[in-house]
Amino acid sequence: MQKPWPQHPEAEPLDILLAALATIARLDVIAALLIGSIGGVVIGAVPGVGPAVAIAILLPATFGMDPLVGLTLLLGIYGSSLYGGSIPAILINTPGTPVNALTTYDGYPMTQAGQAPRALGLAFGASFVGGMIAVIALILFSPVLARIAPMFGSREIFLAALLGCIMVVVAHRGQALAAGALLFFGIFIHTVGMEANRYTMRFTFDQPWLTQGIDLIVVVLGLFAISQAFILLTEPERAGKVPTLQGSVARSFLEVFRYKRTAATGAGCGTAMGIIPGVGEFVSQFLSYTFARNRSKTPEMFGKGAPEGLVASESANNSVPPAAMVPLLALGIPGEELTAMMLTVFYVHNVIPGPALFQNNMDFVIALYLCLAILNILALLFLLSATRPLLRVLAVPSRFLGLVILTLSFVGIYSLRNSVIDCMVAGAFGLLGVMLKRLNLPTVPIILGIVLGGIMEERLRTSLPRIRSIWDWVDRPVSQIIVALIALVLALHVWGLWKEWKGRKTHG
Repeated sequence: MQKPWPQHPEAEPLDILLAALATIARLDVIAALLIGSIGGVVIGAVPGVGPAVAIAILLPATFGMDPLVGLTLLLGIYGSSLYGGSIPAILINTPGTPVNALTTYDGYPMTQAGQAPRALGLAFGASFVGGMIAVIALILFSPVLARIAPMFGSREIFLAALLGCIMVVVAHRGQALAAGALLFFGIFIHTVGMEANRYTMRFTFDQPWLTQGIDLIVVVLGLFAISQAFILLTEPERAGKVPTLQGSVARSFLEVFRYKRTAATGAGCGTAMGIIPGVGEFVSQFLSYTFARNRSKTPEMFGKGAPEGLVASESANNSVPPAAMVPLLALGIPGEELTAMMLTVFYVHNVIPGPALFQNNMDFVIALYLCLAILNILALLFLLSATRPLLRVLAVPSRFLGLVILTLSFVGIYSLRNSVIDCMVAGAFGLLGVMLKRLNLPTVPIILGIVLGGIMEERLRTSLPRIRSIWDWVDRPVSQIIVALIALVLALHVWGLWKEWKGRKTHG
């Protein structure tokens, strides 16, 4: 397949930048930018939907698109939904996306104090600053990644995927055992079907419909979209009133620069945590929020309407999406469920992310980051000009949303392979998703188990002919560093569990 971007394996930085600009100066990319940014804001502003549901529904449609167009559309939904999710979090104390939960701590008290426009302006400004700092940092860091990426062979990528699995488990503090079990369940799902090298059947139990395995998209749509549709259809109706907004949101946007140190710290936390697989927005938010509270002159105001708390939360969560693309593009390893979905867009077009992508197609990587920067600008302009009309989406009936999500999900699933069985499998995973949500258990480890399990199996097969002893795994500097990180993460987790047990024993 001919790639839709030019090849510049040894081009100068200016040539790469110009090639990237030429790549995105196309009508289909511009349309994806507009639809992704505006659509993401609207989806984020509707409580009960969220980017995971929207991306799961849109995923089958992106398979027929150019890779850059499809990824731009999905990234627009991913990043811009965090902008929109702050609107119901601030105005009605209901986060539009789970990531915006921390925004309610200080956003809603500001609304109760009659400062809703100020809170929205600060949230939009902090999100914009966080997102742009992350994009700029990663564009500047890309040449370094291009030099480091060739050092990753099959062994290093296997170990990096193993580190990602471990991070997924330890990141679910208090639920590590459940997260580990669900991760292994995801790895098991990957093994079902015909094995690609020797064409042996694994866990098919003589059922012809299991020969091709269980499609990742079917699982994604079931766990996220269909499960959410079931919940919306079975819960009491949640059609709310359209809140009124007095004052100028645009005027308050510039106030974020009064808290530039807090915004920069939040962006730094989000960028650092976004790069690490399995960590994501929640950890970066709480780190940023804790730093802001510790440095504040009025820490007692946090949770009661502190502007610094709002800025810390929003700047951190919006800087994660650009950073989360680093392990995906450089190593082909997704950090969470949304980037795992995006990985399938690469595979469908036979474009494999990894070291070769940074080495030979840096213009594509830069084009993707430029699209992220443009998405932030478009989302901000849309919000500053259309916040009041956007408030009407808060009154959309939840059961109507559930019916739309369910219909679109089954249409998307059937379009994959024209299979009714796929729809039934997705429905079963939808019921599993409802059960996990009712039990407050994570669904992310299942998706990452499917994706990372496939990466680990493939890289392990490639590595084994070169392995003569266990020490061959750590005979190169990068593999030594990754093994050291694995040992450090496990040691810190065990140390944390021991301290927690010791504390309970002391107070019990």
